[in-house]
Amino acid sequence: MRPADALDRIVYLLDRALAESQKVRAFARARDVVDEVGDDEVERLHAAGKLTELAGIGPTTARVIGQALDGGVPDYLAHLEDETLIEPDEGAGLRAALRGDCHLHSTWSDGGAPIEKMARTAMALGHEYMVLTDHSPRLTIAHGLNAERLRAQLDEVATLNEKLAPFRILTGIEVDILVDGALDQSEELLARLDVVVASVHSKLRMERQEMTRRMVAAVASPHVDILGHCTGRKLVGRGRPPSVFDADIVFAACAQFDTALEINCRPERQDPPDELVDLAIDWGLRFAVDTDAHAPGQMEWQVYGCDKAARHGIEPEQIVNTMTADDLVDWASSHAG
Repeated sequence: MRPADALDRIVYLLDRALAESQKVRAFARARDVVDEVGDDEVERLHAAGKLTELAGIGPTTARVIGQALDGGVPDYLAHLEDETLIEPDEGAGLRAALRGDCHLHSTWSDGGAPIEKMARTAMALGHEYMVLTDHSPRLTIAHGLNAERLRAQLDEVATLNEKLAPFRILTGIEVDILVDGALDQSEELLARLDVVVASVHSKLRMERQEMTRRMVAAVASPHVDILGHCTGRKLVGRGRPPSVFDADIVFAACAQFDTALEINCRPERQDPPDELVDLAIDWGLRFAVDTDAHAPGQMEWQVYGCDKAARHGIEPEQIVNTMTADDLVDWASSHAG
């Protein structure tokens, strides 16, 4: 095993486990250093016991590199493979029915991997497509895409689709729902995209009635196909309470305009809460089981959402990403009609 491959796999597994970003960055930095220095020089330094003289290589990463060069599976890697394994439970059937992931990010916004690497990970997981949904411009902390950068991304996706066929990267965006319910991207560009996820990222503590109006205005847009992480809650660290809105009114709008409700698989979100999933089922909504992945390893998190959907009795035909790519695009296009 090449040291760079071992380090890259460790980065993948740490992301899968939602490890601290500082630890992920340390292994990613070591991987990049090894790639830059080259195999021959790394072997020479290992033989001389001088790996830690390389900037970005510490005792732990040096041990990983050395064990890989000595022909074994590094202990750190073997431990992570076992400790971070994600296996489906009651949602195994739903996970097998999924054809793609409708919400994920790349280095074009705040993701940790290029589009192609995310796509190849999706392929390895058995997907037929993925929807690329980098952030819109208002979310500057996430390096959101303005109109010019989004157009450039569309060109890159077209090139990658030729290279990766028959796998498809569907064009999309996670568009910010602004305070007045408007969408944070031009009408012209939103109309060009295959699938649009709309989410609230700011002013999460708005008064109930105002938040309800805000979300209904977005759901009613002919460009919006999926309502993302609807409560905005966070369950780890200091946490973040869910936004307050009239779910009956918002879900009635979703039902009227055939907007799917996202089951966000991120372990720190688990959004929506169980009671809102049940309410959405009562309203007859479609669902999208999405990872909201910001790194390749996080794309395995669909298992969590599938288990949750199965616990609530959601059937495959109620989930939009069990559709083929063509059917998904046709369904999304019908909203504009």
